[in-house]
Amino acid sequence: MAEQAQIGIRRIYLKDLSFESPTSPQLFNKEFQPEVKMDVLVRHTALEANVYEIIVGVTVTGNQDSKKIFIVEVEQAGIFEIKGVPTEQMDHALRVYCPTILFPYARQVIDIAMNQGSLPSMLLPPFNFESMGRAPARD
Repeated sequence: MAEQAQIGIRRIYLKDLSFESPTSPQLFNKEFQPEVKMDVLVRHTALEANVYEIIVGVTVTGNQDSKKIFIVEVEQAGIFEIKGVPTEQMDHALRVYCPTILFPYARQVIDIAMNQGSLPSMLLPPFNFESMGRAPARD
């Protein structure tokens, strides 16, 4: 009988955070209507047998009047124990399933950083990791 697939979370943690507001305090005198761009990157590293560090990198930039008004970069990480997942499904577990668990944490960190920078909330919409296609992740 085949081993049943199990994915367990050992730890979720913030690995890196950067916030920049290069045009403050001048930006506070204007209406806040930036053009927002979000980039997402997933990478993973095997730590030991069946144990992986998964990192979801999210960069959110805001431009207004041809000027960069904010940049938030977050690396949200987790350590996952993955057992019994068939080889052909392991890529999905590492690049879709685990990052989907981590993304809401990154989203929350970005929102808090924006508030700490005295900027309006930035609650990003959910992200579909399936949409990243089969582009190779950085290992």
